[in-house]
Amino acid sequence: MKTAFLGLGSNLGDRLSHLQAALDGLQRREEVRVMAASPVYETEAHTKTADESQRSYLNAVVQAEVASSPEQLLRIAHVLEQDEGRSIETRGQWAPRPLDVDLLVVGDVVSETDRLTLPHPRLAERRFVLQPWADLAPEFEVPPPQEKTVQALLDACSDSTSIRQVEELLRL
Repeated sequence: MKTAFLGLGSNLGDRLSHLQAALDGLQRREEVRVMAASPVYETEAHTKTADESQRSYLNAVVQAEVASSPEQLLRIAHVLEQDEGRSIETRGQWAPRPLDVDLLVVGDVVSETDRLTLPHPRLAERRFVLQPWADLAPEFEVPPPQEKTVQALLDACSDSTSIRQVEELLRL
């Protein structure tokens, strides 16, 4: 079993329900044991251009023990996204989506393929990932190239996007 951290995000439809559905879907998988979920945060959407606007995102991070390979976990993430209505067309960066599931780290795996890069290549630039992750595991050391704790990455993060914790929590 490897410890994995997954980022969840939604800015279309019933955002909290989409996050909960992803967590529930992970918990139904034999090869995944959900250990914890962070508080939920609301953040403004990152967009391609400054004049573009999208509905804000709800974001959370999930900690799980996984018996599957990173590639299998990625396939599970894509199924969860599709189950919540995400289409192939919304797989690109910057598009609004009912559900986005990102693999942040899977154990100490360092990998770069056409389909999957671990650790997630932009995690150190994203306060909406680092803040909820720091709530779960501030001392977790992210594998190379970061090689810093989640808290250290959060402290150094230059992302100035607004973020606020919401009262809603995901149910384990």
